[in-house]
Amino acid sequence: MRRIVMTTLLLIILVPCLNAQKKEIAQARTIIKSGKNLDKAETLMRNLLKDSVNQENLKIHLTLCDALRKQYEEQNEKMYLRQKVDTANVFAILYRLFTACEKLDSLDSHLAETKQSKPKHRQFYANYLNTYRNNLRSAASFFMRKQNYQEAFRFNELYIECANQPLFSAMDYKESPIAAYWATYAGYKLGNDSLVLRYAETARKDSTHLEYTLQYLAETFLRQEDMAQYERTLTDGINSFGESPYFFSKLMDYYNKRNRPDLAMEVVDQALAKNDTSELFLFAKSTQLLNMGQYEPCIVVCDTIISRNPEMADAYYNAGVAYLNMAFETEKETTKKPAKKRELLQAYYRKARPYMERYRELCPEDREKWAAALYNIYLNLNMGKEFLEIDRLLREAF
Repeated sequence: MRRIVMTTLLLIILVPCLNAQKKEIAQARTIIKSGKNLDKAETLMRNLLKDSVNQENLKIHLTLCDALRKQYEEQNEKMYLRQKVDTANVFAILYRLFTACEKLDSLDSHLAETKQSKPKHRQFYANYLNTYRNNLRSAASFFMRKQNYQEAFRFNELYIECANQPLFSAMDYKESPIAAYWATYAGYKLGNDSLVLRYAETARKDSTHLEYTLQYLAETFLRQEDMAQYERTLTDGINSFGESPYFFSKLMDYYNKRNRPDLAMEVVDQALAKNDTSELFLFAKSTQLLNMGQYEPCIVVCDTIISRNPEMADAYYNAGVAYLNMAFETEKETTKKPAKKRELLQAYYRKARPYMERYRELCPEDREKWAAALYNIYLNLNMGKEFLEIDRLLREAF
């Protein structure tokens, strides 16, 4: 008896709900047929779907998709007739249309499985949406130009994921490296590491933008402190784009900070093997030799740079510092006779002088770099007038 009463109560509750569903579906279909206030038809169906009881009602999903189709077609017609439309809103409708149809297909497929049949609506909606799929890329480009990177990512992602949607299984969509690149770029601009990495492997297949993709990945791995991936990405960048200052300088810094000057030198030598006239690579080699205490080879490289470009200020600086370091090391030696030692010191300071004075001419604002160097040079060469000028400049700085 109690079970009969409970069943009766459930029927009493469910019948009004079902009647309400039918009424709102009918109302939405009437709106769709009229072609007016189509957004209201969408709202009616979305309100129904807020109730978990309705989420597996295929008619509600079908009506929602029809409402969105009509909205999008209406806006498309206005665009075709060159009437004024809200472009962002048109693309928003397109996004909702695709996602609604994918949910419909998922439910349709589930219901078909229980009946051991095929989804009823898949072919129609796959063919229909296939016509507009490229518009997802247009939407992504539109939002990219507006610097709305969140929306740009969403539309690129929706475009890419079509290839993984059962709804489009008959379409045989290929992966899209160009869409993956722009999704990666949008993720980078958002500072969202997970979005940068989501389609990175596919983005790497876009040869046109590969250099930038590798830069975004390198920055992301560095931010994540994944140094193994950071090094690997920089190495890939150097191997693919040997002339790129970005990968070259970053990998050099990486090895030097980890006290691996030998690996840094390998990077330089490999770069010079491809282009032995590059000022960037030659200067990097001079700096590497200087840091490794190989002063005479450093000076040789600096002179090579200067002979090709007399305005390359840092080459003068490196050569000057190399001679000064040779002087400082000579001062520490205890085996040389005083006269020989003095002779060597004078020679090193004399050789350092023209390099540092030329660096001063080219970079007068870099007082911190040339003033102390010239102070030591003039002091040791007993150049009173020049020494007093530098001494005054140093005092003024403090």
